[in-house]
Amino acid sequence: MAVSLSAAVLLGVLVYVLWRYAGVSLWHIVICALFGFYLSSSTVGPHIANALHSVAIFLSRLHF
Repeated sequence: MAVSLSAAVLLGVLVYVLWRYAGVSLWHIVICALFGFYLSSSTVGPHIANALHSVAIFLSRLHF
């Protein structure tokens, strides 16, 4: 739960920065959000969630 919330906040900030400073139109953002909802409800959704969870575990084990 905490990882998905952190990822959602990070991606939300990234989308805002792209919209504000890179000139991405609002329509592109809406289409990408709709595609994300569609993708998460498909059969690929659990695989994507597992991959993101594995990346989060890998990053948490890194020591700088």
